[in-house]
Amino acid sequence: MPFIRTNVPQDMSAASRALVVQGIHQALVDSIGMPQDELFNMVAGYAPGEFACSPSFNGVARSDRVVVVEITLRRGRSDAMKRALYAAIAHNLQTLAGVAPADVFIFMHENDYSDWSVGHGRFAMNLVQDQTGG
Repeated sequence: MPFIRTNVPQDMSAASRALVVQGIHQALVDSIGMPQDELFNMVAGYAPGEFACSPSFNGVARSDRVVVVEITLRRGRSDAMKRALYAAIAHNLQTLAGVAPADVFIFMHENDYSDWSVGHGRFAMNLVQDQTGG
């Protein structure tokens, strides 16, 4: 189960924010096989001056409208899967929400089942064990 934090320019419309969420989620489903119902994305807006980034780091020409996508999920995806995911997110955000691919900044945290509780205060590993009979 991934948990996503997405930071967008504060003046991005609610409709565009919803399209950003949709684009990220669909990329997760298509690229790394996330189930369709595993949608957890907290979106926040940032005002001018609240996010500083280099307009040219690593040869990428960024605007001042960067969309930051922070993904936390269980470890185990290959580098090839991550590459496909990042490309799909950038493509989807451009296609659905008009976000320039150069303005899509993504980073990932990986952890284990033992680092999650997804409801009722239950240890997520219990859910995995229930499903596998272990």
